[in-house]
Amino acid sequence: MTPEEFQQETAQLQRPLVRLATRLTGSQSDGADVVQDVLLRLWLMRDTLHAPIGPLARVLVHNQAVDVLRRRRPTTDVSEVAEACNEADSHEEVERMMKIVGQLPPLQQTLLRLRHQEGMEMGQLAQVLGISEVAVRKALSRARQKVKEQYYKMYRI
Repeated sequence: MTPEEFQQETAQLQRPLVRLATRLTGSQSDGADVVQDVLLRLWLMRDTLHAPIGPLARVLVHNQAVDVLRRRRPTTDVSEVAEACNEADSHEEVERMMKIVGQLPPLQQTLLRLRHQEGMEMGQLAQVLGISEVAVRKALSRARQKVKEQYYKMYRI
């Protein structure tokens, strides 16, 4: 796709994409940022693109908006949760959970602690550990599943 064709396509798509992104993120400024990121990504891919690029752009906007919403989700430090729980039962539950996490393989322990205690993003975890983002997601999922199974098994809830 030539730069001129790209400009024509994106000129027609920009307003509808901003409306879509704004509706998904709930914020005009976030919506505009999402669209700019997507247009930059499309510009970098323009040599391999063929008209029409509208459907691809909408999918990319949707995915980018979901990423923005995920980053907004607050993460809570496990130690803060433990401090906030003054009751003995709640403190015991946190201790049980940490005991189970301590029994996991080292990679899973590291991933859980970095993700939930340090609040690191998936991309950061992948860089720090030198593995792909997909491998990080898979390992985290498996670790969480193992913790859940062990908790139910040990404490019969």
